[in-house]
Amino acid sequence: MSDAVREEEKEAAREAAVEAVEAEKEEIVCCANCGIAQVDDIKLEECDGCDLVKYCSDRCQENHREQHEEECKRRDELHDKELFEQPDEIYLGECPLCFLPLPIDQSKSRFYSCCCKMMCLGCDYADYKSSGGGRCPFCREPAVNGEEEHVKRVMKRIEANDPNALRQMGATHCSEGDYDKAVEYCTKAAELGDADAHYQLGIMYRQGHGVEKDLEKGICHYEKAAIGGHPVARHYLAIIEEVIGNTERAVKHFIILPVLDEESMKVLWKHYSAGHITKENLDATLRTHKAAIDATKSLQREEAEAIYQ
Repeated sequence: MSDAVREEEKEAAREAAVEAVEAEKEEIVCCANCGIAQVDDIKLEECDGCDLVKYCSDRCQENHREQHEEECKRRDELHDKELFEQPDEIYLGECPLCFLPLPIDQSKSRFYSCCCKMMCLGCDYADYKSSGGGRCPFCREPAVNGEEEHVKRVMKRIEANDPNALRQMGATHCSEGDYDKAVEYCTKAAELGDADAHYQLGIMYRQGHGVEKDLEKGICHYEKAAIGGHPVARHYLAIIEEVIGNTERAVKHFIILPVLDEESMKVLWKHYSAGHITKENLDATLRTHKAAIDATKSLQREEAEAIYQ
């Protein structure tokens, strides 16, 4: 190897080392007031009003409050804009076969552990008619043989970081009373953007199951679930706002609920009677609700529902 080549390699190594040091510096989080870095036993806490900055102590946050106040307020405004925007779709998404929104009633869909996908009963029944069933309508894997095989398949999808699999396993542990495991799996699914996992975490933080009881964190998860199109999470947020006297915010939640159950409908009419909702907004909400329900309907699904009843 020539000296010139060796020098080029050394220079490349030096540049890589410098880049690594710079990257490490960029990852260091510092207190927004005093600048102390979050290293070793020094832990920083997020601002009470936003997640834009961190502080090493309450004193530092208080000293920095005036300087940070405007930015923190803007963050609240941006958060509310996102929270009160009509979601594009229900959190359940579409059936991967017919591409129609999945039914809001989850008993009208079926979960397959091989690919961890939910499919509407319409497509499930259509597959049975055409091929006799026995295989997943989507990935064509043979039907699961017992609970052990079901868990094994879900765990395989968990290894691939499938949020559906993670959330499903979290729900299973929750139903069995193993809340520590439920929190672990739901947290991973939530980090991957799963709205239902955020909703489940909201419940567990609100009730203190598997975590220290924390209503504020519970509400935070409800909000993320609502932004993701979870109607029950948004309904809970509306009720919470109503209980603490924030009628305007409660009404906003009810107006943009993508689907309305019987209880939500009653509350909506109550607010209309009290003059908190205009006739125009009420009509728009009811139209949105009807459109969301109609979008899930098909002749294939109606045929399956009649058979499976």
